[in-house]
Amino acid sequence: QVQLTESGGGLVQPGGSLGLSCAASGSIFSIAVMGWYRQAPGTQRQLVATITGGGTSFVADSVKGRFSISRDNANNTMYLQMTSLKPEDTATYYCKLVVGPPGLHIYWGQGTQVTVSS
Repeated sequence: QVQLTESGGGLVQPGGSLGLSCAASGSIFSIAVMGWYRQAPGTQRQLVATITGGGTSFVADSVKGRFSISRDNANNTMYLQMTSLKPEDTATYYCKLVVGPPGLHIYWGQGTQVTVSS
C-alpha cells in the first residue's frame, strides 16, 4: 500500500516563499508521474506542476516563474518550491502520485494548507 505524506504548508506573507514536500512510501516499483494540485474553497482542483519518472517537469502558467518542482528519486520525495507568493495562491495543496506500468495506480495525499496573507 502506498502512502503520501505532505508537509511544509503554513501561513506566509505576500511575496514570501514556502517549500512543500511529498514523501511517498510503500510498494512503489515505478513512478510514472508525480504532481502538485491545489484547490481553493468554491473552486475546482487545478494542476500546479508535474514531474515525470524521466525527470520532465511542467508548471502551470499561473505559477510559471514563481514555482518549481523537483524530485529526489532515491527517497521518492517530491518538492514544490514556491516564491513570490500571492494571496491567490492560497489553497489546499495536494500531492498526486501515478505509479506504473504495469497498470496505472493513482494516489493522493491528504493535502496541506497554504495561506498567503498579510
